[in-house]
Amino acid sequence: MKLEIVTNEKDNLEFYIEGERHTLTNLLKEKLSENESVDFVAYKLDHPSDTKAKFVLKAKNAKKVLIDTLKEIEKEFDSFKKEFSKSN
Repeated sequence: MKLEIVTNEKDNLEFYIEGERHTLTNLLKEKLSENESVDFVAYKLDHPSDTKAKFVLKAKNAKKVLIDTLKEIEKEFDSFKKEFSKSN
């Protein structure tokens, strides 16, 4: 997975996530939309077989919101992994 930042302003962040389609991108969009600081978040794929999703995030201190959200997702995955390992 590759991240390419297009616009990096305090309250506006536009970036591409290359190598992903809807699984991770939809999760990220949903988690970002739960944050009260987020005014707008969306992503799109230009073509149905595309693997380069473009994100637009408008939020107070957008870059920090993105980083915090990614850390939250990472914690959730770690927790799931631990619980799954216990069940085997």
